Amino acid sequence: MIARTLFDSDHEAFRDSFARFLQKEVAPFYEQWEDQGYVDRELWRKAGENGFLCMSIPEEYGGAGADKLYSVVQMEEIANAGFAGLIGLTLHSEIVAKYILNYGTEEQKLNYLPKMASAEMVGAIAMSEPGAGSDLQGIKATAVRQSDAAGDFYLLNGSKTFITNGWHADIVVVVAKTNPAAGAKGTSLLLVERGMAGFEKGKRLKKLGMKAQDTSELFFNNVRVPLDNLLGGQPQENQGFICLMQELQWERMQLAISAVAAAQAAIDWTVDYVKERKVFGQAVSTYQNTRYTLAELQTEAQIARVFVDKCIEELMLNKLDVATASMAKYWCSDLQCKVMDECVQLFGGYGYMWEYPITRAYADARPQRIYGGTNEIMKELISRSMGLAAK
Repeated sequence: MIARTLFDSDHEAFRDSFARFLQKEVAPFYEQWEDQGYVDRELWRKAGENGFLCMSIPEEYGGAGADKLYSVVQMEEIANAGFAGLIGLTLHSEIVAKYILNYGTEEQKLNYLPKMASAEMVGAIAMSEPGAGSDLQGIKATAVRQSDAAGDFYLLNGSKTFITNGWHADIVVVVAKTNPAAGAKGTSLLLVERGMAGFEKGKRLKKLGMKAQDTSELFFNNVRVPLDNLLGGQPQENQGFICLMQELQWERMQLAISAVAAAQAAIDWTVDYVKERKVFGQAVSTYQNTRYTLAELQTEAQIARVFVDKCIEELMLNKLDVATASMAKYWCSDLQCKVMDECVQLFGGYGYMWEYPITRAYADARPQRIYGGTNEIMKELISRSMGLAAK
């Protein structure tokens, strides 16, 4: 295997610490969380107490001021352990908090980020709608500026679906049209808090995989959102689509990072299993088909890891472009699903039993090709970078 040069000794020491945290605070309860459809709020509190939330947020806002590589380590260890239902923790820290950090006013940062770092508040971002997924330009939610005797405000109406952390959320970054006639150029990001009149949460959605991760519908019925809750203040009105596009490279790399780590974990589980499992009196690992299949998968996983590590290096230098991030997201999530399918086959009937990590990983892998922009959209973005625009 090619030695990784991305991490230093501090990152690796953190890896050990976080892996122990997962085994102590997650492993004994994960099956229960899958059954109930959400991670207990107690885990959020413990993660906050241990400094595992919002680590790359500056210290003045309650974070650790660590570089992004510590968050990469977290994503890899969550995938290594087969705990894909914890995706909400990294979304909270590395997507929602980053929108507030990168685009919020100083008052917004000081108000929300320390509470997110401590888990006093859980964050979500509400983009997808029943009729608009990867096509964010097609969102229908509106936030129309109005006035009454109490002053100016936005009147928010619409619904969102497939919202990670939606059920737990205390603060939601909501994508809405503040100028519906302007299309994408009329999009803004609003900070909507739990308890605002007219903001309601729907049922937790039952999913094929990631069963421990709460995913909900959100409804906004004449929600009065103060003007001060426009992310970034008034200069950012109708600038939401630009903000969304600027953050997508990191968001898509997070999917690629977890995809490669999950694929490698599945290969490792399968290698161990086929050495022990016997068919016709001999270990499954002794059959040529088994050995060649795993050799092919390991080769592809190694290629993916080298590519993703290089992408992360470029990201750290603010040089990662849209097309390359799209390549990483599409190719690695496709590979993840391929690896899971092949490994389940090598497990035989046991590969279809929920008690085995490979079975959970198989179900957990499938949405990777859908969220963050479907892989078909990724190919469209890549082809445009090649001068192959559709007519």
